[in-house]
Amino acid sequence: MTGKNLVIDKEKCIHCGLCVNDCTAFALELDDSKTPKFTEGGEDRCIKCQHCLAVCPVGALSILDKKPENSDKILPHYNSDELLNLIKSRRSIRHFKSENVPAETIAKLKDMLNWVPTGCNNHGLHFSFIEDVNVMNDFRNYTNQKLINILQKAPVKGLAGKFSGYKDALINGNDVIFRGAPHMIVVSAPIKAPCANIDPIIALSYFDLYAQSLGVGTLWCGFGEACLQIFPELCRELKIPDGYKASYVMLFGLPDVKYARTTQPEPFDMSVTDKFNSAKMPLLDRVKRYFWNCAR
Repeated sequence: MTGKNLVIDKEKCIHCGLCVNDCTAFALELDDSKTPKFTEGGEDRCIKCQHCLAVCPVGALSILDKKPENSDKILPHYNSDELLNLIKSRRSIRHFKSENVPAETIAKLKDMLNWVPTGCNNHGLHFSFIEDVNVMNDFRNYTNQKLINILQKAPVKGLAGKFSGYKDALINGNDVIFRGAPHMIVVSAPIKAPCANIDPIIALSYFDLYAQSLGVGTLWCGFGEACLQIFPELCRELKIPDGYKASYVMLFGLPDVKYARTTQPEPFDMSVTDKFNSAKMPLLDRVKRYFWNCAR
């Protein structure tokens, strides 16, 4: 047994080497008896992805105190048509019931987040939840009033930024930021995480679709993310740790609207590379591409 607790049940092991072949960190090798073990320095390279645990066909490998018998079996197939219909029918909800989502449903959503993929298997994401509609109302009322104060007292174009177009609606008491949602999730990432910009979006994308499957509506909330940037006390109330950036906000709750059919979107532009051209790229084209890649 090692510090990362790689344990092989030698009675079960069939010496197939699948765990070695699938180790992305090249941390495993077979010993003279064709039993898996850490390579020299492999324990330090291990990124805790548990691929070795998952790929073993006979459940002979345990690692990180994780035992195969405690894992779920993978279903032999999934209904791709139903999954596609879920994707097609997913809608941004802007009309919510003013009531709490059942606690057991929120518990399912929170538990699912433990399986979202992250760059380099970095499990440093932090999720902040508002689970009670009364707390959400306090959060909403405080934030909206702060915005109204800015919009009434400051030059709108200069200081209000993206909120300026909603000035009248906010002042008139319309909740155009939080849309009456009873709940909110905010995902934050360590500023030094290897994929700090994309990991939070991946996580919320998983949350988004799983929520729909449970009958919970969602709304990506860019205005909410902007509020966290300009009102740091909101990050305090959401218990976002020091050294973390509040990356994005998603509102959720029971929908107060029911859609009868999918939409018919205009297709995105797509291209296919059918032949690779290794010719040198002209300087001007290179400069333009660098600019476009770094523009946002």
